[in-house]
Amino acid sequence: MIQRSQIQETYKTIAPHIRETPVVRLNAADFGLDPFPIVLKLEFLQHGGSFKARGAFTNLLSKRIPPAGVVAASGGNHGAAVALAAKKLGVRAKIFVPEVSSAAKVARIRDAGADLVIIGEHYGIAFEESEKYRAQSGALGVHAFDDDDTMRGQGTIGLELERQAPEITTVLAAVGGGGLIAGIASWFADSNVKVIGVEPEHAPTLTKALEAGEPVDAETGSVAKDSLAPKRIGARVFPIVQKHVERVLLVSDEEIVRSQEMLWSVARLAVEPGGATAFAAVLAKKYVPQPEERIAVVLSGANVTR
Repeated sequence: MIQRSQIQETYKTIAPHIRETPVVRLNAADFGLDPFPIVLKLEFLQHGGSFKARGAFTNLLSKRIPPAGVVAASGGNHGAAVALAAKKLGVRAKIFVPEVSSAAKVARIRDAGADLVIIGEHYGIAFEESEKYRAQSGALGVHAFDDDDTMRGQGTIGLELERQAPEITTVLAAVGGGGLIAGIASWFADSNVKVIGVEPEHAPTLTKALEAGEPVDAETGSVAKDSLAPKRIGARVFPIVQKHVERVLLVSDEEIVRSQEMLWSVARLAVEPGGATAFAAVLAKKYVPQPEERIAVVLSGANVTR
């Protein structure tokens, strides 16, 4: 399990390299819902366009980097974050992404100067190829979600949220491989704040794992497939979310797209499908807060071309 004290130490380490992303307070009535307050954590304003920079810098600053540098597999955002962190720290990076990775994410990786390999139909294939390269080259593998350093880095979002919005009682976050929600849930594990996961109907990694009692393969479809469809939840992630995430909700592709559109039209927030997934649960009334609740929603990424 990841401890709050570990997340606090991690934050001290990575703070010089990341942004403390802001929060914005809105009213649900602005989106055509019954009136209640919403805190949005604008994590898409993080370096690299997503929350992934936190885990990437944690890994590179906490582990010994071999001469071959680092290697990562990614739907796109993690690769962009690792490439950015490697560039800033003067480390070689090789990034493997699947063919579904968006043009915006591919451009981010290339702009950071990493060696980019586009291969396979989904993340699982890119990961297999990255593992072959890691074994052959001796490079340090930086896992997108199933690594303690990665989870500790993502957990710093919870640390910031608690300080920025101490009134919150519930946090909603999207689920792909689970590193984001595992980190946030670890931070709030010993508090009165509950953590809710949201994932696409066509990429139900956590839902399937909870049903089976262990990580199992799930669909890798959905409009958010370049960020929330890794095939299965992480093995190290699973016991954390199983214990500390209250429940997981499913949203349709149509609800995710509408969430994107509404965030833009109402608040001029341009986020990618994965970044809009958690808010989709609120907008579609899959999650309706009680009168006394104060909810926060993590908008996790914005590597999208509008």
